[in-house]
Amino acid sequence: MKRILTASLATSLLLACLPAVAQYKVIGADGSVTYTDRPPSTPNVKITTLGRESLAALPAQAAAQATTGNEAALPFELRQATTRFPVTLYTAADCAPCDSGRQFLQQRGVPFGERRIVSEEDAAALERNVGGRTLPALTVGSQVLRGLSLDEWGGYLDAAGYPRESRLPRGWVAPAPTVLVERVPVPRAAAPVAPARPAAPPADIPAAEPQPGVRF
Repeated sequence: MKRILTASLATSLLLACLPAVAQYKVIGADGSVTYTDRPPSTPNVKITTLGRESLAALPAQAAAQATTGNEAALPFELRQATTRFPVTLYTAADCAPCDSGRQFLQQRGVPFGERRIVSEEDAAALERNVGGRTLPALTVGSQVLRGLSLDEWGGYLDAAGYPRESRLPRGWVAPAPTVLVERVPVPRAAAPVAPARPAAPPADIPAAEPQPGVRF
């Protein structure tokens, strides 16, 4: 009986606290579910307002997410910044400033995509994208920053709404770098087919000689 009362009391306390913490259930376009106390402004999401009845119907795992947050998804503030002002870092191999720029973004907890310059095609595409071939280069939304300047990078990240301290969920892994220009394998040319030799004309067949005693 004591165990039942304890569980009931814990459930009551949970329901009493949840409405002040999680008031909205947000289902993203990728199917991820997040609980938040502020109405999100991200487009293409499904928003459900949570009341006491809705919270009471949540399974235990979902109720726990309502108080601790969904660690599988980015926090709302960070997700909003990445949606409005995505960050892309352009790097090359054996580039010490590129390594420093990457480390700066990782320590600050900025989700970013990394594009690696490995060929002349990549370098030409970099020049078209950012107006030069200086590495590292950073884009914050449409703003282009060429060369490593941590103060300048930090100022634009502040203006874009990125937190100054990392708020990435535990276990979050940055995507692997990709080349700027995707190389499409060229199909191997098929071996030429020798033309078929024309068939030899049939040998002349001698006309049959009339048999004796037969007339036409």
